[in-house]
Amino acid sequence: MDLVAMLPWWAGVVLAAISYLALHRIASQEVIAAVKPGEMGTMVAQTLWKTLATFGQYLLPLICVAGAGISAWRRQARRKLVADVGQSEAADALDGMNWREFEILVGEAFRLQGYGVLETGGGGADGGVDLVLSKGTEKYLVQCKQWKAFKVGVDVVRELYGVMAAKGAAGGFVVTSGRFTEDAVGFASGRNLKLIDGPLLHGLIRQARNSRGQAPVQQSGPLLVSAAADTPSVPGCPTCSKPMVKRTAKRGANAGEEFWGCSAYPACRGTRRLG
Repeated sequence: MDLVAMLPWWAGVVLAAISYLALHRIASQEVIAAVKPGEMGTMVAQTLWKTLATFGQYLLPLICVAGAGISAWRRQARRKLVADVGQSEAADALDGMNWREFEILVGEAFRLQGYGVLETGGGGADGGVDLVLSKGTEKYLVQCKQWKAFKVGVDVVRELYGVMAAKGAAGGFVVTSGRFTEDAVGFASGRNLKLIDGPLLHGLIRQARNSRGQAPVQQSGPLLVSAAADTPSVPGCPTCSKPMVKRTAKRGANAGEEFWGCSAYPACRGTRRLG
């Protein structure tokens, strides 16, 4: 059931139908009676297969359907998690999550960017490589750090870089709900390794959902928008250089008008005119 639940829900339904048809065919076959010496073993084997198929034609499809239901439920939960974060304007929208929820959110964020995502189940909050991304023939590694009170240091970044080299990955990402130390930023600079902190992740999710709904955002390059301030469609904050998101003024002379607001709000209140 767990294996089926890892597949898309429709794959579980297809497996249920195939398993029923295959086992029903075996269960419907007649057992050939042993009339000659040496045929007793064949008759016993046929009887055993028929008995197993008789029960299995109902049990195995039921397991597959249950797995499909779990898959659909998990997918819905993931979408709700992304929707809740995408709709929140609070700078601490990521702080209330546990490490598993954070990994799920990061995986969905990369799916929004058009990547294939394999969750490795890293073995805990610090389980090493947590996600393996694919785009075309290239592979990327992701390490998630749900650290609220500590900055991610250079040792974590250097460790992932070594794993990337060992596994022949085209690139890698370290994603945290908090911040990175200056040493970590300096080590990643100029390498095929990108650092995504909490405000940037939050801003990217909001921007992806606002501009494309939940459709994948197609990128010409191999990286998740790693420097949104360099992308014309997502300007950088004039105050702190963080990516900005579209907002609507709720009061004042400009009530109802859209504008660019800093994704780190309310810690930063930088704004830009839209257009």
